[in-house]
Amino acid sequence: MKATGAVDAVDVVALGESMVTFLPTRPGRLADVPSFDRAIGGAESNVACALAAAGHAVRWVSRVGADGFGDHLRETVASYGVDVSAVGRDPARPTGVYFRTAGDRATDAHEVAYYRAGSAASAMSAATVDLAAVRAGRILHLSGITAALSEGCLELLRELTAPAGGGRPVVSFDVNYRAGLWGSRDGSQILLELARRADVVFVGEDEAEQAWGVTGGPSAIREVLPEPAVLVVKQAAKGATAFVSPAARRGPAQFPAPLTGRFTAPQLRAGMPQGGTGGRWGSPRPKAGGGTPQARASETHLRPAPADGTRPAPVSVPTPLPHPTGTFEPAPAVDVVANVGAGDAFAAGFLSGMLRGLPLTRTLRLGHLFAAAALTTPADLAPPPARDTTDRLTALDAGAWGRLRLGPGWTEADAAEEEVPSP
Repeated sequence: MKATGAVDAVDVVALGESMVTFLPTRPGRLADVPSFDRAIGGAESNVACALAAAGHAVRWVSRVGADGFGDHLRETVASYGVDVSAVGRDPARPTGVYFRTAGDRATDAHEVAYYRAGSAASAMSAATVDLAAVRAGRILHLSGITAALSEGCLELLRELTAPAGGGRPVVSFDVNYRAGLWGSRDGSQILLELARRADVVFVGEDEAEQAWGVTGGPSAIREVLPEPAVLVVKQAAKGATAFVSPAARRGPAQFPAPLTGRFTAPQLRAGMPQGGTGGRWGSPRPKAGGGTPQARASETHLRPAPADGTRPAPVSVPTPLPHPTGTFEPAPAVDVVANVGAGDAFAAGFLSGMLRGLPLTRTLRLGHLFAAAALTTPADLAPPPARDTTDRLTALDAGAWGRLRLGPGWTEADAAEEEVPSP
């Protein structure tokens, strides 16, 4: 699909399949549940919606059927403020749907029935998506689920993750290993290949063991994935560890302020600091009339580069102390309603922290808070907490953060009754 005109630049482009999700109205086997509530679910669209709800400019790129479910997906994703203009309609293939039980996906009692084979999204390829719209973002977010849908989808991800000099956006890749999607194919090696070509990688400690047989914790996973500039290892309820490559710790490094110019993968590798010592991911654009980036979230969207070819003034990035074992940040205690969508929410929170130029520790905490919003709701997709709430909680000292406990409804609380300190 060729672009028909100029494409607006955005903070994040997320490419991947979303499906209509049917959630049971009561617990029980699928055979026994009499009715279902309709929602949507998809790793990349979950990330897109959470980021847009958090105030970032986001585009979702996919394909849906020319059917009512396709209409519902486009309209629902757009309701979060996501640009869906590059979502194609396929008159020959349906929109994917799935049904699941109310139980936790990690238990043997959980059931899920997918109806996605031959879906419109599985026909995505370099010929059927608008590549200009895909690449017109500061960050391009992908996941391993897309690679498993079809050979065309796999080749599309290989093209999007291929080295392309200074013109490639920062590629964010969530491994999202789903053994059932790969069938007889060796998905583990394909996912390893794609992860090694990405700039920012998210992987769970458990899925690294399942996909690659890697045990020994985050450092062992880093040994398998030394290439990404940023590797985030999710450690379930324990927390998450982030590694930043030695090349990304060079300083003082010069690169365009990320909120005023094109922020590319080589700049990420050359200029991103490790947090925890006062270093920041980047410097936000000065605001007309003053104010902080946190106070004026609507102005933190990426703007196209000036037409005259001028570049914004470079900023100096401080050199932090090296952290060869990574930076670990514990997750707060959460009263879990459902685990579905928590990994997507964490990725959205972490990318939001990068977009805002937060230090690494606060960026990890933002990921945890976005994940907590998803964990305390039954649906796949949950709106993130408000900016003032996350600003307050990510700034807590280590002791207060360690005592934090989040329960259902905490994202809507004006004060903090749902933030229950542990004894």
